[in-house]
Amino acid sequence: MPKVTLQSGESQEQLLRRFRKEVVKSRVLTDARRKRWFIPNSELRRIKEKKAARRTRRSY
Repeated sequence: MPKVTLQSGESQEQLLRRFRKEVVKSRVLTDARRKRWFIPNSELRRIKEKKAARRTRRSY
């Protein structure tokens, strides 16, 4: 869980902005959104294969 402390001379808005960056960097929200619904391993594998195919097509 990300944690930030108020530094001297820092406003609440700056603190909140730094906290949001830490949350994005720690990927807490993306994991929570991904785990919101159960997806079987076979479906995850199929999604990963589609993404890989799309990436290879874009690189050419």
